[in-house]
Amino acid sequence: MNSAIYDIIVIGGGINGAGIAADAAGRNLSVYLCEQDDFAAATSSASSKLIHGGLRYLEHGQFRLVHEALKEREVLLGNASHLIKPLRFTLPHRPHLRPSWMIRLGLFLYDRLGKRETLAPSRRVLFDEHSPLKASIRQGFEYADCTVDDARLVICNLLAAKERGASLHKQTRCIQAKQVHGLWRCIMQETDSGRRHEVSAKALVNAAGPWVADFIKQQAQSHSPYAIRLIKGSHIVVPRLYDQEHAFILQNADKRVVFVIPYLDHFSLIGTTDVEYTGKPGRVTISAAETKYLLAVSNDYFKQQRTAEDIVWRFSGIRPLCDDESDNPAAITRDYTLTLDESAGAPLLSVFGGKITTYRRLAETALAKLRPYFSHMTNSWTRSTPLPGGDFPQGKAHFRQRLGEDFPYLADSLLRRYVDAYGTRCRLFLEDVNAIQDMGQHFGHQLYAAEVDYLVKYEWVNNVDDLLWRRSKLGLFMNAKQTQALQVYLTEQQKKQPS
Repeated sequence: MNSAIYDIIVIGGGINGAGIAADAAGRNLSVYLCEQDDFAAATSSASSKLIHGGLRYLEHGQFRLVHEALKEREVLLGNASHLIKPLRFTLPHRPHLRPSWMIRLGLFLYDRLGKRETLAPSRRVLFDEHSPLKASIRQGFEYADCTVDDARLVICNLLAAKERGASLHKQTRCIQAKQVHGLWRCIMQETDSGRRHEVSAKALVNAAGPWVADFIKQQAQSHSPYAIRLIKGSHIVVPRLYDQEHAFILQNADKRVVFVIPYLDHFSLIGTTDVEYTGKPGRVTISAAETKYLLAVSNDYFKQQRTAEDIVWRFSGIRPLCDDESDNPAAITRDYTLTLDESAGAPLLSVFGGKITTYRRLAETALAKLRPYFSHMTNSWTRSTPLPGGDFPQGKAHFRQRLGEDFPYLADSLLRRYVDAYGTRCRLFLEDVNAIQDMGQHFGHQLYAAEVDYLVKYEWVNNVDDLLWRRSKLGLFMNAKQTQALQVYLTEQQKKQPS
């Protein structure tokens, strides 16, 4: 067993763990992060793909959370414009669900609770015969939020951490964490080989998401200060319901809302549900009842009707929310709680709850709690520093234009995807490309070996699921034969990687 000592060990490779690792590494701290699966394999790739304040949270009085999330929306829009895009949301008005004055008040607060620099204010809208909504729905409201590639946001934070010296390990599970002579000593086990190694640190950060309380109890042999509620959120993806580029937020009789969001040009993403979950977090799937619920809400509003046979993809995630004893899963706070256990000497910081929009601020708060233990910790830096790929000195549009001029033999749709996914980093795998033939093997749907090689070398890709469903969403387009050819290629590439 090899032994190494770090300032911080981070457990969990989702958005919160990745954000904390990046922030810490940029503050002159040595960081080790482990993830038992692929990075962003659980909750962080199963979100509604939104960076938003959470309009519906105002109804539950969560003003602090909405205020912070709206401020972070502006920060992230500036720092990760390759991954995050403004999106208009239309809220059809149905008087029997919520009165007009309530919606107007909510939107008034939403416009003013956060610093809104780039997004347009809310407004009332009228629907005509060209609306995709049923004819009985004649008016509504419109406001602005943002959409995000959630899994790639995690990867970009991990790239930022790696650039600053962090040691990152996927498919590695912490099976034991003990306090020894003022240090945390953790036994790590690789899930594929079973090999173990020991890592020590002055502080331990538990960002295990749905497993946060289990880690405290099982690996750290302690007691969790909070109970958590596991709330399942499920989504379905169907062929595009309408041609417009805006999203819809649909009210339902149970006082919940369901989003319908344009997705990958060809689809509509419909979600989410709020269902209490008691099973194993790693085995979550959408139920028949949830599928029926999402289809019913959509069909209640849109002229274009969908059935279960139209669904091209289903996914579910678990939100590990701090138990506030609410009877309604939808009303449980999405705010985060950080606890610092100093009882045994070396601190254990645990992350309960949180949402993807506030991950960066959560990381800052976590590092503030740990500051007393590290005299060499430098100041916060993430607010004004672009994430890897998000550094567009002359703007994203200018970069996209120059890319088209430099690579006229590549399809415009392909270059647009590259910029949206990788930002300026796409030049890493395009630098030696002088003709389409230089892109290497074509696996289908504009996926070339040049991109695959980059993902293996820089973004921890081991298999087709990593590549097709998290680093990209090309799995929605690839058939079984193409997927098999890609897996064969990845297997060969893995053999070439240094051990």
